[in-house]
Amino acid sequence: MTVAHGAPLNLKLTGLCKSFGGAQALSDVNLEVRPGEILGLLGENGSGKSTLIKILAGFHAPDAGHLEIGGVPCELPLAPGQFRKLGMQFVHQDLGLVHSLSVLENLVIGELATQHALRRISWKAERCRAAEVLEKYNVDVRPTSRVDSLAPVEQALVAIVRAVEDMGRVRSAHLRGAGVLFLDEPTAFLPKEQVDRLFALIRQVVGTGASVVFVSHDLDEVRAITHRITVLRNGRNVGTVETKEASIDDLVNLIVGRALTDEVHRGPSQRGTASALSVRNLRGRRLRGATLNVRAGEVLGVTGLLGSGFEDVPYLLFGAEPGTAEALTVFDADLRLVELTPRQALDRGIALIPGDRQRDGSVGSLSATENLMLLVLDRYVHTGALRWRKLRDDAGSLMESFDIRPRCPELVYSSFSGGNQQKAVLAKWLQAKPRVLLLHEPTQGVDVGARLTILTLIREAAAEGTAVLCASSDYEQLAQLCDRVLVIANGEVAWELTGAQLTKEHITAQCLVNATVPAAAVPAWQQ
Repeated sequence: MTVAHGAPLNLKLTGLCKSFGGAQALSDVNLEVRPGEILGLLGENGSGKSTLIKILAGFHAPDAGHLEIGGVPCELPLAPGQFRKLGMQFVHQDLGLVHSLSVLENLVIGELATQHALRRISWKAERCRAAEVLEKYNVDVRPTSRVDSLAPVEQALVAIVRAVEDMGRVRSAHLRGAGVLFLDEPTAFLPKEQVDRLFALIRQVVGTGASVVFVSHDLDEVRAITHRITVLRNGRNVGTVETKEASIDDLVNLIVGRALTDEVHRGPSQRGTASALSVRNLRGRRLRGATLNVRAGEVLGVTGLLGSGFEDVPYLLFGAEPGTAEALTVFDADLRLVELTPRQALDRGIALIPGDRQRDGSVGSLSATENLMLLVLDRYVHTGALRWRKLRDDAGSLMESFDIRPRCPELVYSSFSGGNQQKAVLAKWLQAKPRVLLLHEPTQGVDVGARLTILTLIREAAAEGTAVLCASSDYEQLAQLCDRVLVIANGEVAWELTGAQLTKEHITAQCLVNATVPAAAVPAWQQ
């Protein structure tokens, strides 16, 4: 990859400022993107990254700032949709695809929507054109395939191809080839082994002279794909570094303003020998017969390659997905999994924190208070009336205890950053003192500071006697957090890792080599 240094910058932002009420979201922010460059944009949740992107997309009007595209000044604020004419495109975490439509229809929908005159569509010609475009970018999917039939990585590739093609339709001569593609957490829901396919496409895009701004919390991926990295903290630039010269520790220091230890704070172990939850021959959509148990005060990790079935375990044990088991015991009480419902699980002291916090773990249109106190509302009912003042005060105290920012109980939940949303979901459940805590990807899409806070809160819950089961594809997180890790392959438990085996490297190796499980590899306690 060759980055052009002498040519005009593809994008230059100077003095960008934005406030919301009394809160300063951006303060004198500068950003430079060179032709043919992949620029990493890092920062904690709430650092200003999303506000900056929304200003460039025409969603927010800045208080001050100057923008140049390809060396040509562009007046701010931008009108909605104007970014397309300026050669900018945005691919967000949700990709913006219409899942019920075909790949072809998704590729042409933007072009058709911007045409002023109706015209007859030659679908045969469009299919040929789409096939040529996909072949050009080495994306091996059929134009007629429905998007919801594609693998996650294939959906991401289609979204990026569509954005790049839209950039190529810029008519202004001085902007042609000077496009900038913003990728906001494009790998968040991708298995690690498929990320390389996405990176290959990104490198192909910048080979044309276009630029990519890569926004991610995964520091290893940022260091693998970018040329330079710009870091925001508290709405300000705190540095731009050459990627090859920046270590993980350097980036963490820039992002959070201090060094972070890799060690999660572990409270005094209360782990006993008695099983808090045990299940034998657990079966579900992708599980073929997994046996496991988790003890009170223990953090048990469950992992494997995506599609192996590990990700189904928390939902099956909570009654949120249909499944069967030969036996299920929760604190000496025998339950029938086939009849288990989330309501019954809650009554047994089982809590679930799902992987998709926005869809399954919260109500975005309600306030922080309403989300935090949803499980304990009955405590605040007196003579038939809800004690709102006491409810808000206690919600504020909970936000203080769990470091949820900003400390504004009345603020709508969806307005909080991802890391603070996740801390709120965790706070909601932990205040109810669950006996068993089921987790799925508990730090997905959160920054390094929030990640350490969340992992520490989980360990503290275990130290108080809660049995924790964490299903995750983040091997480093499992190594930090867990007392034991079970590796699932082909729908069955293939390996148990403990003690010195609890490293990112050991977990990764076992996930990759256990496509076929020899009988001797199954732990003795499970046979």
